[in-house]
Amino acid sequence: MGQSAIDLDLVNRTLQGDKKAFDLLVQKYQQKIINLIMRYVKDFNDACDVAQEAFINAYRALSKFRQDSAFYTWLYRIAVNTAKNFLSSRNRRKEVDILDDDSEDSYSEHLLKDTATPENYSLRDEIAETVNSAINRLPEELKTTLVLREIDGLSYEEIANVLECPIGTVRSRIFRAREAVDKVLKPLLENVSYKV
Repeated sequence: MGQSAIDLDLVNRTLQGDKKAFDLLVQKYQQKIINLIMRYVKDFNDACDVAQEAFINAYRALSKFRQDSAFYTWLYRIAVNTAKNFLSSRNRRKEVDILDDDSEDSYSEHLLKDTATPENYSLRDEIAETVNSAINRLPEELKTTLVLREIDGLSYEEIANVLECPIGTVRSRIFRAREAVDKVLKPLLENVSYKV
């Protein structure tokens, strides 16, 4: 029995009143969801609270889960929405800065590392906004696949498992999604090279 089938069995058992089945889903995905939310919230304690709220939201909405996609994909969307709601309720930036991570290979960080001026912080924010906007405009299957790869750091095999599709489909979706984002980002990056 594959992971998706196990998840669906646990979902169905939960819907039939077996609360321990949902506890198993929480245990299985709790760390992944906390890690995901940390990309938005940054504070570990807040991320734990938001993750708990996301699981509560998922539990309450479980009867609406159509079971035509992987449970983790559905839970992932709930967690992201819960994190965004948390941020907006705290009057924080509504757009998610997916480029604002600690990785050395983040393009905007590398580009602006040695030139920490207000103008360059503004450029970094503009790049992040442009990327987020481009990602949000992608068709759902491209967006989900790209986010699972670039944000969650899942391997192609793991993504194929989560989305229950062939690995070739995963590669194709990621290529098309990156191409769409690059097309939107390219004019901005050309301008950045002149300003920096």
